Amino acid sequence: MKKIQLTLVQIDNYGPWTVTPEPRGEAELQTLQAELFAELERQFASHKGLAFQTRLDNMLAITNGISLDEHRAIQKAVNEKFPVTVSMSVGTASTPYEAQVQATITLQHAGSSRSAERSGALVGVCVDSPDEDWVQLAHMDVNHSALFTDSKPIYDTHLLLQRTYLSLMSALVRRNALVFYTGGDNFMAPSNGLNLSELTSVFSEVKREVGVDLKAGVGAARTAELAARLASEGLHEIRKGRAEKDIVYKTG
Repeated sequence: MKKIQLTLVQIDNYGPWTVTPEPRGEAELQTLQAELFAELERQFASHKGLAFQTRLDNMLAITNGISLDEHRAIQKAVNEKFPVTVSMSVGTASTPYEAQVQATITLQHAGSSRSAERSGALVGVCVDSPDEDWVQLAHMDVNHSALFTDSKPIYDTHLLLQRTYLSLMSALVRRNALVFYTGGDNFMAPSNGLNLSELTSVFSEVKREVGVDLKAGVGAARTAELAARLASEGLHEIRKGRAEKDIVYKTG
């Protein structure tokens, strides 16, 4: 069975750390979160993975093809560089939603996120065989978003994009897929098990709720790196007018 592999990365004891020995400055905390995510993205990308922000103290990475030993090396490099440590939990399943559920439950069993006793845990299991590795990613953007940026107050545009994000999350999670905002007017959805007809239905739901049209390149491959590249190529074809439909699928 084809499976996607997701890794939950969680800062250990982060809440208590932010107020010990006294509350830390907001700029310090935001800088730490941004630099930590950037380092994790670099580390996972060096192994053909792809990391996404969630709450910043929690992140999810697509890690097909990355072994537990390679996770341990990534974790060691990160934990030596920052004043906080991170724990990691790996989950695999036929759909992204179920994979993150597995990763979450396994890490919860390893100890509380606010426990000083849990530091640098590495738990979970990876995909058994390379033949089972499979990542489907949809790279989506909003049609004509530059018109909003160039004609509306910037916060109004930000609000529209966040409403679009929420609508996408609600529609996709009901179909066992995930979605992450990746900047600008772009969203990326790990979507194993979601066919193009269902994605079209998702776009229709968002159009009814928010009033925006979406397009997407969908890539599928054994690693997140290749799936993301194929998805971006498909989206580029649509943007350049070389595709007849609003969704282009590519596999590698």
